[in-house]
Amino acid sequence: MKATNFDLNAYFERIGYAGRSGADLATVAELMRHQLQAVPFENLDVHAGKAISLVPEDIVAKIVQRRRGGYCYEVNGLFAMALVALGVPYRFVGCRPMTYPARRPRTHMALLATLEGEEWLCDVGFGSYGMRAPMRLHEAAEVRQDHDRFQLGLMNEREYLLRAWVAGEWANQYCFDLSCHEWIDFMPANWLNSSHPDTLFVQHRVVMRQTPEGRVILFDERLKTVQDDTVTERLLAAQEVADCLREVFGLEPLAG
Repeated sequence: MKATNFDLNAYFERIGYAGRSGADLATVAELMRHQLQAVPFENLDVHAGKAISLVPEDIVAKIVQRRRGGYCYEVNGLFAMALVALGVPYRFVGCRPMTYPARRPRTHMALLATLEGEEWLCDVGFGSYGMRAPMRLHEAAEVRQDHDRFQLGLMNEREYLLRAWVAGEWANQYCFDLSCHEWIDFMPANWLNSSHPDTLFVQHRVVMRQTPEGRVILFDERLKTVQDDTVTERLLAAQEVADCLREVFGLEPLAG
């Protein structure tokens, strides 16, 4: 995954990273954490009826140059460009979201990066209960990441399952197998998520950013703040939504 306008130093500036750069687990973990806290997961373009471009140069222009966010293909695509620049081998995986009441197609994208001789699941684009750091593919034990808890293990003979501890119980997030996926393979899923009237992203405004203490989530007009083990929610008026996008997420509201 490359783009002619991708510059690693500009990416570092966008995510507020000033550490060392190396093709190692420590660097990738820090980049993942910084991107999650600096670049919001957001579907403002979809909610405004705008097309989502998966042209790599458009992703860089949107997120790095115009300082926007994006949903999974955009933010994970940008992260893949950073891995290439660092010299970290990776591959895309197609994931089946499991947070819906009905069975869904494999519309989510994540990455498997090869670090220190092992594969690690990396994902900066799953939204509300997304992971906060790389997870070892064959690590079946519970993993704690700040105040969050995750498990990644085999669901059956070929599929892996990511679970998160949510409201006092384990909740399935998504599953995937190790079949090869190319960038172009996600074009149909992008079209579905950005245009089908029944999809979450078409029906609702979704904006999320991780924080050192938890996360902030804007779902339509409802703002949810998770800080340590405390959850607060409140309903925002129209002007408050615009102010929240600017002040909490660093985003300008888009006209519908």
